[in-house]
Amino acid sequence: MAQLDRLLSVMISNRADELVLREDDAANLKVDGQSRPVTKALAGPQVVALLREIANPAVAQQLDAKAPVKFRYECPDGVFSVRAMIAGDKWNVSIVVDDKGEFQRRTGMFTPMNLPPEEAVTRPVARKSVKMAAANPEEARSAMERLLRTLVAEGASDLHLRVSEPPILRKHGEMHRIEAEGKLANDELERLLFAIMPERNLKEYGEHADTDFAYEIAGVARFRANVLKDRKGIAAVFRVIPSTIVTADQLGVTQEVQNLCYLTKGLVLVTGPTGSGKSTTLCALVDLVNRSRSDHVITIEDPIEFVHENKNCIITQRQVGVHTDSFKSALRAALREDPDIILVGELRDLETVAIAIETAETGHLVFGTLHTTTAASTIDRLIDQFPADRQEQVRTMLSESLKGVVSQVLCKKIGGGRVAAREILLVTPAVSNLIREGKTFQIPSIMQTSKRIGMITMNDTLLDLVEQRLVEPKEAYMKSVDKGSFVAMLKAKGHDVSFQETDPLKDPAGGTPAAGTTKPGGTTPVGGAKPGGARR
Repeated sequence: MAQLDRLLSVMISNRADELVLREDDAANLKVDGQSRPVTKALAGPQVVALLREIANPAVAQQLDAKAPVKFRYECPDGVFSVRAMIAGDKWNVSIVVDDKGEFQRRTGMFTPMNLPPEEAVTRPVARKSVKMAAANPEEARSAMERLLRTLVAEGASDLHLRVSEPPILRKHGEMHRIEAEGKLANDELERLLFAIMPERNLKEYGEHADTDFAYEIAGVARFRANVLKDRKGIAAVFRVIPSTIVTADQLGVTQEVQNLCYLTKGLVLVTGPTGSGKSTTLCALVDLVNRSRSDHVITIEDPIEFVHENKNCIITQRQVGVHTDSFKSALRAALREDPDIILVGELRDLETVAIAIETAETGHLVFGTLHTTTAASTIDRLIDQFPADRQEQVRTMLSESLKGVVSQVLCKKIGGGRVAAREILLVTPAVSNLIREGKTFQIPSIMQTSKRIGMITMNDTLLDLVEQRLVEPKEAYMKSVDKGSFVAMLKAKGHDVSFQETDPLKDPAGGTPAAGTTKPGGTTPVGGAKPGGARR
């Protein structure tokens, strides 16, 4: 990139009428008749160097001879008319947008051969960069949509936009920069993002410096977006929500989990870290309900991700901040809207959790999500949100209303792509008793002995993926919560576990402590619950 390109980019983003370079003075933008300095003072050789970098040989010779020059220059931000001359023994340069050239560039009619040879100064552009998005909102929207189409075409899951970075794609869990697009300036990125943000979100971003919304390109996909501010300026992340709903069978959801969709009441939770595919799994379960039952389904989301058309069911989808004030207010209102099934996008606070449990107890099927990594820790998380004097009552309610927990993570597949590893807890009378008595640390043992009815621990699922040669042992090890036990399982199956020697979290005494456990001196069991009661 020529050094002058940076100044021209600032000129366009500020909608300036002219860029003026004067020897021994700062470069100035003229905006509405006012001059605005954008650099420190430039010496004569610096001014000439800026021009020589973009000049063809004929123009360069005129500059060396200190003769007046006039030429057109094309760069990613547009086509400009450049005039330079010596006045009072000092260089004076004026640069303005070339209206004719700009029209020709946008319409694809611009060709350097149409210009006199001494004026033709061009820089070839392989394709229209996002940096070429003008202040015109329609052009900015078009440029933003092209990036989103690229996201889908590349099979990536996320698009990251950051100041001083080119657009970045997350593909199969790895980050890939789109270097051809060039690094984005704050003003450029603001134009791109503000062109597609709803008015409500523009206001929310202005007040809180972050906002969530969904954006859809018909026939391509929907995108979940988060726009924020960081130390460099504005930033954004877009997550692809496929326009075609993947079925439960296509996702590999077991029949036992699918059977939870036929319950008439109860609480079913899908949990996992951010980006683990919770929304996709829940979408598949709602789609199964939509195809196989004849009920009223209400979803409460922030924002609405997958769009469900009515099939056998009536689907009511509400977005927090647009159709309702909060999860808890929408959940309260849902009880007066004749629901059979309610999906709560996120159980964020105590009141939402309490209403969800009560709703599940009173004859409705409730689906929800949490950011927990195991079934046992999910139960502890729900109980721990309540004050100590209410936890006994909540344990009793949860033991009766909870029907199943699916905890999942995404693993990199051998050969590319990703596959979900799922831990499945189905609440049997034995599990219900453990919840009621506050002995959630014993739940993993129940799961290990109940495989015949569809339960499975995360370590067993990860080992199955390794045995099927879908996932490398090291990748499965990194996703395991109870790493010490998982290493033992790999060794028993004859897999090489030398990679664990370089694990910085490896316990010197042997193995890697499971989450929520300690070595001698501490006895906190897996899941974080203490014997005899839930964590307090």
